[in-house]
Amino acid sequence: MGKAECISYDDNQLPYIDLGSAQIRMEKEQAPDWALKKAQDELRELPGIKEQAIKELRELIQNEKHLNLPLDDEYMMMFLRPCHYYPESALKRLKNFYNMKLKYGIACENIVPAKLKNVFESEILNLLPSRDQHGRRILVLEAGKKWKPSKVPLPDLFRGIQLTVLGSMVEPFSQICGAVVIIDMEGLPLSHITQFTPSFAAMLLDYVQECICMRLKAVHIVNNSYIFNMLFAIFKPFIREKLRKRIFFHGKDWKALTSHIDANALPPKYGGTATWELPPGPLLGEFFECYSKDYEQADSYGYTEGYKMSKK
Repeated sequence: MGKAECISYDDNQLPYIDLGSAQIRMEKEQAPDWALKKAQDELRELPGIKEQAIKELRELIQNEKHLNLPLDDEYMMMFLRPCHYYPESALKRLKNFYNMKLKYGIACENIVPAKLKNVFESEILNLLPSRDQHGRRILVLEAGKKWKPSKVPLPDLFRGIQLTVLGSMVEPFSQICGAVVIIDMEGLPLSHITQFTPSFAAMLLDYVQECICMRLKAVHIVNNSYIFNMLFAIFKPFIREKLRKRIFFHGKDWKALTSHIDANALPPKYGGTATWELPPGPLLGEFFECYSKDYEQADSYGYTEGYKMSKK
């Protein structure tokens, strides 16, 4: 089967991209039973604890007079699950998450599909249709020679990542099982190195380590070169041990990659056996645009005027 060419809609009029042997869709329905059992075992999602945590987090948010957020149970769970149902921890991460816009400005504003067409047209950001063997979402970022900073400035690339993560954050399945990221650095030009400034690295690490409301279970770097390895060595001291242990370098060793991610969840270019072919980038962008109202609503949440971020 060739590449998908248009958006399809299911019986509930929800959009998806049909890839023949798989589909790209937002899975907003309840997670499967085995994942709910995982939430009980790993995330303390247990009767009594769950309801009390939702109640406490809602009250904590209501006490934040400048924080404009929904207060429904589903929204509370989106932040509680990654924090193992500890309300204070969830509030801290939630506040960090919404402080991003104030701290970093343009790189964290307008996280809406219509403003990021250039990212998808460049085909450097992919959401794989299959989850890994642990139920984790798989995001692929091609930041080597395929990435043209003149067409996709670094802030736009970062915003595209945030948009994709936001899409996964609303999925109960992803809230429980988390996500893995594959960063493909094939043909990284020396000129790209100047893009990765200390200030950008600090922002990225802040996002990943303090703000992201998603269980990031692994980062797999493939096609990495000596140039990239040197760059990583510069910033490594600023990466906490928990994240460091989840970063893996594979080069072109696809056997090593598939020892972490089952081959049936990966395309052949990464040593996988999946029979689907990823859609054109603009079609993936069009898929996300089907949820424009949701993204625009999410972009309106956060701190209201008059709020001043406290200095740590």
